[in-house]
Amino acid sequence: MRVALISPKGPLYRHRGGIFKKSLRYAPLTLVTLAALVPDDVPASIELIDEGIEDIPLDLQADLVGMTVITGSSQRAYELADHFRARGIPVVLGGPHVTLLPEDAAPHADALVLGYAEDTWPQLLRDFAAGRMAPRYQQAADFQLTHDNLRFPKRELHKRNNYITTAVVEATRGCIHDCDFCVVPSAWGRRPFEKPIEHVVEDVRRTGAKHVIFIDLNLISHPDYAKALFAALIPLRIHWYGLSTTRITRDPELLDLVVRSGCKGLLLGFETLSPDNLRSSKKGFNDPRNYKAIVKTLHERGISINGTFVFGLDQDTPDIFQRTAEFVIDAAIDLPRFAVATPFPGTTLFKRLEAEGRILTRDFSLYDGQHVVFQPARMTPQQLIEGHTEVWRKVYSWTGMARRIAGARVQIPLSIASNLGYRFYAKNLHQYYTCDWFVGREPRNERQAA
Repeated sequence: MRVALISPKGPLYRHRGGIFKKSLRYAPLTLVTLAALVPDDVPASIELIDEGIEDIPLDLQADLVGMTVITGSSQRAYELADHFRARGIPVVLGGPHVTLLPEDAAPHADALVLGYAEDTWPQLLRDFAAGRMAPRYQQAADFQLTHDNLRFPKRELHKRNNYITTAVVEATRGCIHDCDFCVVPSAWGRRPFEKPIEHVVEDVRRTGAKHVIFIDLNLISHPDYAKALFAALIPLRIHWYGLSTTRITRDPELLDLVVRSGCKGLLLGFETLSPDNLRSSKKGFNDPRNYKAIVKTLHERGISINGTFVFGLDQDTPDIFQRTAEFVIDAAIDLPRFAVATPFPGTTLFKRLEAEGRILTRDFSLYDGQHVVFQPARMTPQQLIEGHTEVWRKVYSWTGMARRIAGARVQIPLSIASNLGYRFYAKNLHQYYTCDWFVGREPRNERQAA
């Protein structure tokens, strides 16, 4: 049996015409994990195709095609699925978008995998081999990540030369928080899933790398687990990069273990400088008054910061862009990133904006964090996209980069290289994100000019 596993992409990482090339792309973990989950009793050859690095051959020869789908790539996934099904090749769709909106995906698939796939994907393959594949496979209510259903990703299937690294590891899934813009609580709930620590340590060893990326959404969701994991990483003498929340500096013991385990960089979701926005988004544990102290504490321990911010939340007015740019430069955030608030379907934010009549389009190809797809409360869509673009340009100007890098003084060669990559992105946003599609389509709203 020939199985093709495909990751379709939107404009950010497209092989042709994408804004980011190989230099800023690490290998995705989903496809190699699915490849590892193929049961031994189902003889199958596996081909991985990541549209972020290569074209998808439309004359692909396969008995079954599986695609993992996020909202921004859903339209592309459906286009490909329709093509392969017209050729008589059954298609399976899974991933966050499919889990959130199965009714949207169902017309384009022979089967859907909803939720995590450790148990359902092997069963689907056995059913397909026996000629009895069902239309839907649902994650069980009592699902856990255990030694029984975990497999080590088949990283050898990656086209290694097309990525900056294939040393990508996952210890946990999910998050305990309930941020209203996040797809995680809507798709999988607030219960984090944790892999056995010895499995994670062995997985890190198997990468053979001394620099590792953890893709967990929040490595410190359960502090006791995190402390045990970091302690177990210390003997490996690796350097690692991952994602956390601003809570990481509140526990001295945890922070000490983070440093000793080899952490060299963290992505932190600061989100906004507005306490009101944070409270309404259910991320009130962030406190903008502490942001600079958090940055300073992590810099003093040699940890660089990839700080993320979002624009367009309901308390944002047009002055938010200048204030955020000045803060980011003054606080010396090593690698800042900015997004337009995006109400992903199925989230609390989407449901609220839809009820208020503020969703401007259901063209999900625009749901990528860089397009305006809803009516902001206190500015026009045009003000939102122009302000967002201007912040990118200001913080990645030569002056902005110099002030941030000099202020941080952490891993300067890597910081310079990363900043140059994001400078290219900042200067080319207009080529990849055409945001005038909404002109003349805004709903009348007296608040938009407030």
